[in-house]
Amino acid sequence: MKTRTLGRNGPEVSALGLGCMGLSYGYGPATDRTEAIALIRAAHERGVTFFDTAEAYGPYVNEEVVGEALAPVRDQVVIATKFGFRFDGTGGQSGMDSRPAHIRDVADAALKRLRTDRIDLFYQHRVDPDVPIEDVAGAVRDLIREGKVKHFGLSEAGAQTIRRAHAVQPVAALQSEYSLWWREPEKEILPTLEELGIGFVPFSPLGKGFLTGAISDATSFDRSDFRNIVPRFSVENRKANQGLVTTIGAIAAANGVTPAQIALAWLLAQKPWIVPIPGTTKLHRLEENIGAADVDLTPADLTRIAEALAAIPVHGDRYPPHLAARVSR
Repeated sequence: MKTRTLGRNGPEVSALGLGCMGLSYGYGPATDRTEAIALIRAAHERGVTFFDTAEAYGPYVNEEVVGEALAPVRDQVVIATKFGFRFDGTGGQSGMDSRPAHIRDVADAALKRLRTDRIDLFYQHRVDPDVPIEDVAGAVRDLIREGKVKHFGLSEAGAQTIRRAHAVQPVAALQSEYSLWWREPEKEILPTLEELGIGFVPFSPLGKGFLTGAISDATSFDRSDFRNIVPRFSVENRKANQGLVTTIGAIAAANGVTPAQIALAWLLAQKPWIVPIPGTTKLHRLEENIGAADVDLTPADLTRIAEALAAIPVHGDRYPPHLAARVSR
């Protein structure tokens, strides 16, 4: 697979990474551990070198799965994980915690779960309003100096937060949602990242599955599926948003590819330092997603997509109110 560099000084990674969250968390029952390990290894065999996990996915179990899967090829891959939450006795999130001492504890625990001696990219999972971002950046800077971490990242941070953090410890990458149906980063985030030389890692690049065309207003999600509480996935909004999927499907058919491949290729065409991390639990979807790296959209394709996006409003918020409040400015 083609490779890209995350920003000016970040790691070189495959043009598409693998978001591993859904193997353990968020989209219904966890995938069987053996099957999850096999999928991660299959991704590497097909050229993926960038794998994304977090202590919050499970919690903890996703890091363990990723660590076991990649241990035989550890020096050939880039592993990203995250800090920033604390958990109660039942494994549920009990609030944010980006205090420097906690960051250090999370790093040490993650190193053990990932079976490694360094974390290639260590993201703050969400900005903690109670801890100055300068203190967070300083804590990660110390871990980098000690060799436990190689690069610092932020997730869902606003432009001013990014600037403040970057002034203390250069930020290699920002991970935030970005796709054909969530383009908010284009307003302020992408220009800031380009100015500062920071890479961008879009999560949910397929709109949590909606842009693949496999979800309709008739789709029923498992009761543990996160999408049950996402306003954009209400039955009414799924029906209202089908126009976008239909348009993407038509463009895909004209190019002899799938809607998912169009959605990923569109992201790759935006900037050379953008590396999407689609997730999946199925081998055939993995192979489909990887195929997007070889789809070259023409200027005419991009114009058609832009015109379609301008004409089709997207219905529904991407998070319920209590989660939307965690996004920094």
